[in-house]
Amino acid sequence: MNLHEYQGKHLLRQFGVPVAESILVEDAEQAIPSAKKVLEKTGINIWAVKAQVHAGGRGKAGGVKIAKSLEQVKSYVSEILGMRLVTPQTSSEGKLVRKVLVEQGIYYPGESEPEEYYLSILLNRKTSRNMILYSPMGGMNIEEVAEKDPDKIFTEEIDPLLGVQPFQCRRIAFNLGLEGDAFKNMVKFLPRLVKAYLACDASLIEINPLFKTSDNKILVVDTKMTIDDNALFRHEEIAEMRDIEEEDPMEVEAGKHDLSYIKLDGNVGCMVNGAGLAMATMDIIKLSGGRPANFLDVGGSASAKRVEEAFRIILKDKNVKVVLVNIFGGIVRCDRVARGIVDAFTSIGKIDIPIIVRLQGTNAEEAKEIIDNSGLEVKSAIKLEDAARLVTQKI
Repeated sequence: MNLHEYQGKHLLRQFGVPVAESILVEDAEQAIPSAKKVLEKTGINIWAVKAQVHAGGRGKAGGVKIAKSLEQVKSYVSEILGMRLVTPQTSSEGKLVRKVLVEQGIYYPGESEPEEYYLSILLNRKTSRNMILYSPMGGMNIEEVAEKDPDKIFTEEIDPLLGVQPFQCRRIAFNLGLEGDAFKNMVKFLPRLVKAYLACDASLIEINPLFKTSDNKILVVDTKMTIDDNALFRHEEIAEMRDIEEEDPMEVEAGKHDLSYIKLDGNVGCMVNGAGLAMATMDIIKLSGGRPANFLDVGGSASAKRVEEAFRIILKDKNVKVVLVNIFGGIVRCDRVARGIVDAFTSIGKIDIPIIVRLQGTNAEEAKEIIDNSGLEVKSAIKLEDAARLVTQKI
């Protein structure tokens, strides 16, 4: 589950992680009072007005503005609220901005030059250990840094029993080029951040930029935080932070029916049982010249009703030109899937796009009989290659 920036910062504060002062605003009339409160806490009369959406690249898209007066704060809040923000991480339609964060300015006079760094904590799947990934080149996409200057990317693996060690924190601070009070503050910062990551069952905390102020404080300026869905039962407060308005409506609806669905940008709707088979089906569609429109796993114990709902969700995607149903009957019986297909046709009514069905395994013969006797215009296939070929002929 993805969190908004303001939600991630709220959680980090609970673990003593230093975070830039900010106030959430949902109405332009709250802008000036909120900016005044931030000013009272920090004494800094520069503010950042930041759109709160689940997408990166907000600054380049006009979703982050620097205000140098209270009037500018209100103007920028009014401008950003209600806008559709289009970034490299959104669709062409963009995301509607419903909330903004009024945050303290971070560039102010002091004894040293401010610096921006990149730092994240995530799972290293090769070693099955959490790791800290960091770079002195903050404010940039880490992918660009990896491509252009890979020597500027460092990692520290976290021992699952010992946790992050003091020598690792010192090495990170050294590699970032810190010294003096900034060095000490970074060494204090890192264990708190790791503690927050573990305690919240996060799968990712990304801070870009992690900021060294001109008075040598270490501050979280922008953060992305992702929580492991499988651990949400342990975190009622975090589960309540879910913002379904930021999620794809079809993915939300699929979740209500215990369907694993991810919308893609292709033209071939896929309904499969089992994640591995779903990935293989998507691959062979691509290799055959098609483009998968979704990942959809109906699960190993799919009922006819769940199959019907899966059909409904796939058909809501206007880009879908043909549907491929690929079921290997193990726990889920093929006849049950066939009944769901027939029920979907009966309930939904006329379906104008071709349906290709491949059913193999438990009760496959019964399933074929159900479909053959239904009078539906459904093409069947035995081999997956044949099914993929039929799909590409119908696109």
